[in-house]
Amino acid sequence: MNEQIQQLTVYALPLLFAITLHEAAHGYAARHFGDNTAYMMGRISLNPARHIDPIGTVLIPLVLLLFGSPFLFGYAKPVPVNFGALRNPKRDMIWVALAGPASNFVQAFLYALALLVMQRLGVREAFLVDVASAGISVNLVLFVFNLFPIPPLDGGRVLVGLLPIRQALALSRIEPYGFFIVMALVLTNIATYIWLIPLMGLSQTLLGVLLSPFRLLL
Repeated sequence: MNEQIQQLTVYALPLLFAITLHEAAHGYAARHFGDNTAYMMGRISLNPARHIDPIGTVLIPLVLLLFGSPFLFGYAKPVPVNFGALRNPKRDMIWVALAGPASNFVQAFLYALALLVMQRLGVREAFLVDVASAGISVNLVLFVFNLFPIPPLDGGRVLVGLLPIRQALALSRIEPYGFFIVMALVLTNIATYIWLIPLMGLSQTLLGVLLSPFRLLL
């Protein structure tokens, strides 16, 4: 139990910031492209309290930690977006959808950079190192997981925006069931082996490439 409590203290802040900035990024992007729904509802905010979902933000991560899951993820209350209010709905929905995962990749990069700086400065504080490592892991999982191409996940919305109208409409019809489909794929490890693990590897490689100039400078 002590180990789980320690993990909880390490992962709590990175996960909270990861999902808060993810949803805020959707809201900022939607407003940029013409939809003020999230702004009018006060959801374009960096205040975590405005985005916390009792199940997705608290219960699911806690259960995953307690059962020793190799991947930790969660979700916040989705930011409301009126895609019809976007200046170019089919095109702009792609950018709105990508804003969330992009925010997670940027956060992963910043945590990785912080970890590199600590290593170069000889910082050995275990808690700081563990939090930075957790920040990288949590944000890369959210980045990859949310790009899964089934709506309502962000990757599904991107695919809807890219497909021709007929195919896009057919794909969008599965949105009410999409989360259950994805969870079934996760629980049976299908999504883990065909999506999460390969793309996590690619994401870590990309992080390494982006960090290489900083390794030379520091």
